[in-house]
Amino acid sequence: MFRNFVGMLQDTGRSVNFVAVFKQRHMITFPNAKVNLGLNIVERRPDGYHNIETVFHPIALCDVLEIVPSPDGATSLHCYGNPVDCPVEKNLVMRACRLMQAQHGVPAIHLHLYKHIPDGAGLGGGSSDATHTLLMLNKMYDLRLDDATLAQMAATIGADCPFFVYNRPMLATGIGDVFTPVTMDLSTMVALVVKPPVLIPTREAYAGVTPAPSTQSLADAVARRLEQWGGAVKNDFERSIFAQHPQLAAIKQQLIDGGARYAAMSGSGSALFGIFDSDIVADRLRDNFDGCDTFVVPMTANLN
Repeated sequence: MFRNFVGMLQDTGRSVNFVAVFKQRHMITFPNAKVNLGLNIVERRPDGYHNIETVFHPIALCDVLEIVPSPDGATSLHCYGNPVDCPVEKNLVMRACRLMQAQHGVPAIHLHLYKHIPDGAGLGGGSSDATHTLLMLNKMYDLRLDDATLAQMAATIGADCPFFVYNRPMLATGIGDVFTPVTMDLSTMVALVVKPPVLIPTREAYAGVTPAPSTQSLADAVARRLEQWGGAVKNDFERSIFAQHPQLAAIKQQLIDGGARYAAMSGSGSALFGIFDSDIVADRLRDNFDGCDTFVVPMTANLN
């Protein structure tokens, strides 16, 4: 069954998101990615981190995660698809599993993860995988943990992990770990995501920015029509990163020239995305990005 769903992703190039229960304590889900609608680096903190302001928005670009009971009493993680360069016990999925086992007595399980969301892209794939592990185990073993409790657990794994508990447009402040719902609706739009073969270390990304308080409310800006976003919705990482990686600036311009209503880099990159009215237009444009991974997916408002 797991292979059937993986084949569906490979054959269509599109992504779906739902939880399927096939047998008691046997589940498959589709952890989705996110994009950043604007990102302001507000200030450097005494602890060396940075306070930011950004809007996380879910998109229907997904991995596949299956969890089944262990017949041999041992917990294991098996990864497929995009290569995962990480020791098993340090993988965020395994960390989420171990957290549930330590705090709530979840028994031994086998996890199967098919990676479809590109890593090192600013799309939150690993964080989503970890949080969906918590969500699935909560359902499988009827733990009845509420969203606030799950979000607190997710925060111990990664700052952006709690977003995927709620999985709807959220203003993120602090170090990206304080979430406030945002009123907006892009559910009729589609995203063309372009991931070039460029790696941008987070430390390098932050080294190139000069923090400054934002002069406009990002939450208010994204609540307007797309054509009114203007300079109020921007990514502070783009100026320095585009100077070092002109290919990324060229991709953004291609998205705009191709009809995107809005285009930006997601997080600290290196994925870029454009928001389109029509998947027909986005599909035509995706062939223009040689050497890049491209995905056309819905800007789905709520995926849980």
